[in-house]
Amino acid sequence: MSEKPTKKVLSIAEASQILQKMDIEKADQIQKRTLDYTSKFSKTAADGAKKLRKGLETDCGLSEEEAVELVNVMPKSMEELRTFTSGWRKLLPTETLEKILKILHSEPSTAKH
Repeated sequence: MSEKPTKKVLSIAEASQILQKMDIEKADQIQKRTLDYTSKFSKTAADGAKKLRKGLETDCGLSEEEAVELVNVMPKSMEELRTFTSGWRKLLPTETLEKILKILHSEPSTAKH
C-alpha cells in the first residue's frame, strides 16, 4: 500500500529554500521556473517567514493559510491588510490588525526594490 502524500502550506520563501537544495541539473522545467519565481518574489528569508507565520497564528489567531498569504505579500499599510481580511470574510479589530502589521515588520525584508 502506498503512502498518501501530505499537503503542507508553504510560504514563497520556504518553497524557495526547498527548491534551492535540489540539483539544478536534474530539475525539470517547472522546478526551474518555480525556483526562479520564488527567488524573485520572496519577501523574507525562510527562517524569518516561519517565525512570522508562527507569530501571526499564535498572537493574532490567523489560520495557517491566512498567515502564509500575509507573509508572501507583506502588506505595508492598514488599507492593504484590510483588503486581505475582507477577502477572508473576517472582521478583525483594529488592535489585531495593528499587531499583525507590527509582526510583519519585525523581520527584515529581502525585497530588491
